[in-house]
Amino acid sequence: MCSCMVVNSGFLLVDKPAGITSHDVVAVVRRAARTKRVGHAGTLDPFATGLLVLAVGPCTRLLPYIAGEPKLYEATIRFGEEMNTDDATGVVTRTASCPQGAMLANARHPELVAALAALTGTMQQVPPAFSAKHVNGQRAYHMARKGADLVLPPSTIRVMDWEWLGADGADLQVRVTCGAGTYIRALARDLGRGLDSAAHCHALRRVASGPAHVADAVPMSALTPGAIAEGLIALHNPLGLLEEMAREVLDEEAVQQLRHGRAITASQRGARAALVWQGNVVAMAQRIAGDRWQPKVVLLGDAA
Repeated sequence: MCSCMVVNSGFLLVDKPAGITSHDVVAVVRRAARTKRVGHAGTLDPFATGLLVLAVGPCTRLLPYIAGEPKLYEATIRFGEEMNTDDATGVVTRTASCPQGAMLANARHPELVAALAALTGTMQQVPPAFSAKHVNGQRAYHMARKGADLVLPPSTIRVMDWEWLGADGADLQVRVTCGAGTYIRALARDLGRGLDSAAHCHALRRVASGPAHVADAVPMSALTPGAIAEGLIALHNPLGLLEEMAREVLDEEAVQQLRHGRAITASQRGARAALVWQGNVVAMAQRIAGDRWQPKVVLLGDAA
């Protein structure tokens, strides 16, 4: 996917286990890199496992430019119970009979196909009450934990594809390809309702986010104190994770211009560009009049 840099600045892919928060992972990575400059490109719920994309050192400034779509998740949807959290960590709020076993076990069952089709495409989704959405200046999950009866306003999401993976009793295993901001927990809830049942997301794993894949991720057990700082774990070059944009390779003269904050002559098309020197991203820039790149985020000389 991308080359790696044995330096204390770059991107790290981590395979998060269940039972810890994304912020817990950030704390572990800070100790492994011996720096406080660690950020993430999107969290995972504590019950979920899988891919977390993190930036270390000066590369944290590149997080807004990271390609985060499509998202790929593998989920187990359990029918029969709806939860207040829409996942297995909550309390039951509604029960209903499960769909007939033949329906879940047959990827081509007409009712299942119709229900999944209704949850495909661009649509409005009501987020879970236990979510990080803001309500009157507070996180929704803070209010929900205090017993507030929340119904959050819908937001626009995009689901590209559902893939049937299997079924076991009341459990349906699926792979979902979607855009950022999609709650798989809410999809599970709505699928249950669409099949005249009740359901929640019993297990969830993020497999990919844009070009980043969990197959390239390191386990938490590898993130021992100092492991990144000492070069035991190599960080990924951000070039392989950036959104689609021009790549302008700089020579020594252009690098000196960049050091002095001057615009760089553009030889590539596009409105934005990653300025690259010796294989590394040294700046992000936008096109200005006269076919020149105006640097917006410069990493040259930025200490780790």
